[in-house]
Amino acid sequence: MDRFCLICCVVNFGEASKTLKISRKHGIRGATISIGRGTIHSRFLDFLGIYDVKKEIVTMIVEEELGAAALKGISGEMQFEKPHRGIAFMCPVSVFTGKKNSISENIPKIDEVKNRLHKIIYVVVDKGKAEDVIEAANKAGAKGGTIINARGAGVHEAKKLFSVEIEPEKEEVFIIAKNEAKDGILESIKAELNIDEPGNGIVFVIDVNEVYGLHAEQK
Repeated sequence: MDRFCLICCVVNFGEASKTLKISRKHGIRGATISIGRGTIHSRFLDFLGIYDVKKEIVTMIVEEELGAAALKGISGEMQFEKPHRGIAFMCPVSVFTGKKNSISENIPKIDEVKNRLHKIIYVVVDKGKAEDVIEAANKAGAKGGTIINARGAGVHEAKKLFSVEIEPEKEEVFIIAKNEAKDGILESIKAELNIDEPGNGIVFVIDVNEVYGLHAEQK
């Protein structure tokens, strides 16, 4: 039975189509594109009063045996090794349904054989509070993150993110952090936004297999 992983690429606005074209070359047949904004740290852009930039987020579910090679190929052709070109990472998927294949919970996960250096901290908060999340994370050593609007199509509809229902008028924030920095960033976010209080948001952490596009100022 096949096992799967999730590949996520955060690219500059307008480059999602190019990412998809390259992905198909590496055997990936489909993807989902979301619009978000990436928070950045640049003295020049701060001087101009530009604190975040519009981004496109491309997510793809792919067979595990194809994932690492595809991620490397996409990152190489998109030149993620250059600053401000984009970021790509790969996460394990323990359950996947919706096509011929599915994965059982008892199948060994990829993290049992990988030595991970990074985690993704994923935060869901009320609309308007994403910037507070970024500010709290940066206080604890984070170097920015990506913000995604999480609106439902109607007031009675909810969006599902990793099996968690997200009501309309929410914002999602994901931050890539080194393992040793994760706890401090989590505690800062929880304290600044009172996450432990009911209704103030949710936070969860996702393992990451590989990351491309993080440069010295972001690590």
